[in-house]
Amino acid sequence: MTNISRHKTRQVRVGHALIGGGAPVLVQSMTNTDTADLHGTATQVVELARAGSEIVRVTVNTAEAAAQVPRIRERLDAMGCDVPLVGDFHFNGHKLLAEHPDCARALAKYRINPGNVGRGAKRDEQFATLIEMACRYDKPVRIGVNWGSLDQELLARLMDENARTAEPVDSDTVTRQALVASALESAARAESLGLAGNRIVLSCKVSGVQDLIAVYRELARRCDYPLHLGLTEAGMGTKGIVASTAALGVLLQEGIGDTIRISLTPEPGGDRTREVVVAQELLQTMGLRSFSPMVIACPGCGRTTSTYFQELAEKIQRFLREQMPQWRERYPGVEDMHVAVMGCVVNGPGESKHANIGISLPGSGERPVAPVYVDGVKTVTLKGERIAEEFQQLVEEYVRATYGEGGRLRRDAPQKKSQGSDGEAGNDKTIPIRATH
Repeated sequence: MTNISRHKTRQVRVGHALIGGGAPVLVQSMTNTDTADLHGTATQVVELARAGSEIVRVTVNTAEAAAQVPRIRERLDAMGCDVPLVGDFHFNGHKLLAEHPDCARALAKYRINPGNVGRGAKRDEQFATLIEMACRYDKPVRIGVNWGSLDQELLARLMDENARTAEPVDSDTVTRQALVASALESAARAESLGLAGNRIVLSCKVSGVQDLIAVYRELARRCDYPLHLGLTEAGMGTKGIVASTAALGVLLQEGIGDTIRISLTPEPGGDRTREVVVAQELLQTMGLRSFSPMVIACPGCGRTTSTYFQELAEKIQRFLREQMPQWRERYPGVEDMHVAVMGCVVNGPGESKHANIGISLPGSGERPVAPVYVDGVKTVTLKGERIAEEFQQLVEEYVRATYGEGGRLRRDAPQKKSQGSDGEAGNDKTIPIRATH
């Protein structure tokens, strides 16, 4: 794991999950179903949780949705899914929580947008009601500011103050200041109403990468509340992934952020869990967390005119992710494993030796053989029509031998060096090989 120095924050408990205070950076997601649809919402929550979402947010916008929340919680519990549920409230949250106490109890956290609590004289009263409900049911609150629904009265006040200064700044800078002020003033107001400081999480979401970085740097400088990171309206496909990871990667590298969400717009009929996978891969590639074995594969070139290695890499990666729900319980530490699937002799043997287990496939014009390396030592050479199936079998055997009970005992014991079959130095950890090539 990396040695990035994390911004010190308070710790907030959300159900069984911990945010901030040195806890690992958590992955969050949100359903896009109608919460009034019990079956559809519960099904999607389970899918997101199984993909690795450690907290799942649901929209609570109507009385029908609020009435279904406790039933969704019951359905999840019956399915063995204990992921904490967060209620997302806008405009009428004060009424829904007051009128549906079972909903208020079933949720693990409330998300409040200060810009959508109410207007004028009603704002303070309705915000106070939301905080009163959180105190009554002992629930943490995320105060989530969004520049698409920023408190216009606050923004107008700061714009006026800026105009009166000797050296006014541009409107974008004032907007960023308003976002931070809205979050911090709302948090202070919540504490004055009785909500404990260790029950508050803050977020300030914008859709511009540089704006997001600037806002969160300022938040981190001015408070020790745990911070939820996310680029709002990030977009679809590669654009959404690149924008989100560009912004969050900078902040995470600076130690800012205690929980993240990648807000991808799914393609019609697309898989909602993709945003969870992207969030996990961001944290894992940065060395902050490990979720699933990493597959190292080359991009391909003129030496790899066959798509075989690409297909094998994709197949192995899918296989590893599918196995993780069972492996995580049976084989502690397997999420740190590295698997290499390389396409030719240029970097194939070298990368394969650096991985826990790797295969170097033949490139164009190379001998039709595929050496397999286990912990730096060449153990077997595969050839024929079933290389993919046999390599997958070797990966399974490696996992059982290395991360199972016997393997854990061996890993904890002092290791001595041995010589590989082609002279490379390796360790004494091997796996049973059934291939006969």
